[in-house]
Amino acid sequence: MKLNAYLTFDGNCAEAFAYYAQHLGGQIVAAMKFGDAPEGGGGGPEMADKIMHSCLMIGDQMLMGSDAVSQYCPYEPLKGISIALHPSSVEEAERVFAALSDGGKVEMALEKTFWAERFGTCTDQFGVPWMLNYSEPNPDCPAG
Repeated sequence: MKLNAYLTFDGNCAEAFAYYAQHLGGQIVAAMKFGDAPEGGGGGPEMADKIMHSCLMIGDQMLMGSDAVSQYCPYEPLKGISIALHPSSVEEAERVFAALSDGGKVEMALEKTFWAERFGTCTDQFGVPWMLNYSEPNPDCPAG
């Protein structure tokens, strides 16, 4: 079984995934627009150029997303969840945190903590909450 995060956007999924691909070193491997689906995928003509389904590969992990269709699933900002990233170095943590927080909001600055060399939280310009944690490898915890 696999587990993937699936993000819903307010009409800017394509822009967000392009930004993530550029700054997280990923590759968009699928991007279907509502207009590509039979009968517009239920999105109506106003959704024709919006993303019905997109997949972004980052290493061997996949982030998925789409734009919200107002009549079926209206957009609501994310609450009570963060996408956790575990960079492989302090430098990568600092670079990625700077990119994700640019135009967004820093909740906790990226800094050394008692459990990590670097930890910080932010919400990016697309409304997605992120948590970055860089720790020296720990054999008891696969995430760091």
